[in-house]
Formats: sequence, structure tokens, C-alpha cells
Amino acid sequence: MFISKMMHTELIAVTPQTKLAEVRVLMQENNFRHLPVVDEKGKLVGIITDRDMRDANPSSLLSEEEYQRTLDKVMQHTVEEVMTKDPLTIAPYFTIQDTLLVMGKRKVGALPVVDEKGYLKGILSTRDLLQAFVSIMGIGEPGTLLCILAKEQSGQLKKIVDIVTEERVSMGSVLVARYWDKEKRAIFPYLLTNNVVAIKKKLLAAGFELIDPMTWYLNQVPKTKA
Repeated sequence: MFISKMMHTELIAVTPQTKLAEVRVLMQENNFRHLPVVDEKGKLVGIITDRDMRDANPSSLLSEEEYQRTLDKVMQHTVEEVMTKDPLTIAPYFTIQDTLLVMGKRKVGALPVVDEKGYLKGILSTRDLLQAFVSIMGIGEPGTLLCILAKEQSGQLKKIVDIVTEERVSMGSVLVARYWDKEKRAIFPYLLTNNVVAIKKKLLAAGFELIDPMTWYLNQVPKTKA
């Protein structure tokens, strides 16, 4: 799925000359954590985040009166003084996978989306990505997540799908992940039912191993030395 299908396009942007007082109001009223910064032509020139705003705040060690007086002065400064210039961006043709890799590697919570000329087209946050995955995986509906250990050989996934189909159960999604045993793979079908007893019995009879999904996760966590 391309991010152009899920990004926010009804944007509120600010300019480099916008006062921080206005940014503060926009963030509070709209529950924003990021605001793109554009020039008079609509080209992206920066981004300002709630962290930037917090960093600009006066020290909490000041008295209440001093704090408020200093805060009033700070809020009269402009966006260009605290924004991140030339921020990391993505293009509308990026996929969910592309965007996840970028966000994970660069540790950012939102990415402006720009065209080839640098014009702002949208913004995408980690919240948007999570909502997209909920939709794609079908986990918005009640169901059960199984973790099935299968041999690393062709035809294993088809066997699992056939067993589920025999029980006339629909799958919201199927994910395949690595396992600590190189000869096995962990397969995660999300079944749109809470009654999985019969399916589990058939899977075990077919030679598959079932483990708790959380057990799989804990097995992937790097072990720290005592």
C-alpha cells in the first residue's frame, strides 16, 4: 500500500515567521505533535515538533512569576528560530514498508510527504501507520492470533490455510517471521473467530507445533549478560 492512500492531506502548516504563541495554540487545540513549515509558495522548509516547543520553554526552576514572564517573551519568537530545517521527508509513492524502515532507522514520529519539487503534499505519523496495519491485518475485528512453528520448506503455509478453510474460518491476515531454530519459521494467522479448538487439534495432528505468541516474542529479545 502506498502512503498516498493513508497520509493526512488536510494540513495545517505554519511559516517560518509564525510566532511560537500561535504554534502552541494550534498544537493544543488540534492535539498535534508535529507541524510542517512551508514558505510562501508551499514548499517545505522545516518541521516544528512538540519537543521543540518544550525545549524553548523556560526553566521550571524559575518562580511562577518569572516563569510566566519569560514564557511570554519566548512565545514572541518565531518558528524559524527553533524548527528543524530541511527535515527528513518521504514521497507519495513510498510504501508502508519503506516508511517503517525510515522511521525505525531515523527514530522520527512523523514524516512530511513532498513531491519531486519539494511541495508539501501531506504528513504521515506512526499513528497513521498503526491504523493502516490494523486495517490491513483485520485485527479490528474480534479474533484469535495463533503462533504456529512450521518446517522451513515449501507447502507448509498452504497446509495451514487448508486446515483453517476446512473449519470454515476466515483469516484476517497471515504473517511469517523468523524463529531461533533456522530450520523453522513462525507463522501467525489471525483467525476471525474465538473458537479455535478444532483448528488447533488439526494443526497438531498435522505435525505443527503451537506456541504462545508472547513466548515467540520473548525468544526474539536479545539475552543480556548477568
